[in-house]
Amino acid sequence: MLKNSPKRSIKTTLGVMASAVLLTVLPATSSMAEQTRVPVMSQADRAAVGDLPQTGQSKAQVRERFGSPGQIEAPVGQPPITRWHYAEFIVYFEQGRVIHTVVKPR
Repeated sequence: MLKNSPKRSIKTTLGVMASAVLLTVLPATSSMAEQTRVPVMSQADRAAVGDLPQTGQSKAQVRERFGSPGQIEAPVGQPPITRWHYAEFIVYFEQGRVIHTVVKPR
């Protein structure tokens, strides 16, 4: 006769039942996730804008090439990130240098 045979049997049965319940419930909950899609036609076309500020350029270089921005947002976060808004794009600066340029959707 094996020791703890009834306890082992109950644990095994409960484990199998719990697994069956999880396998039944998980697919239903994962299919309820919300999806966000951006249509390709609504994405901004970088080629249509032409020349854009390049990564590494200084604020002075951007101002010289593209003029004064329509709006300058104060630095936010750590490290501080500054945004310059132009009519067709936004330039992101960190420590006075361009880190990214984003074309505004039309």
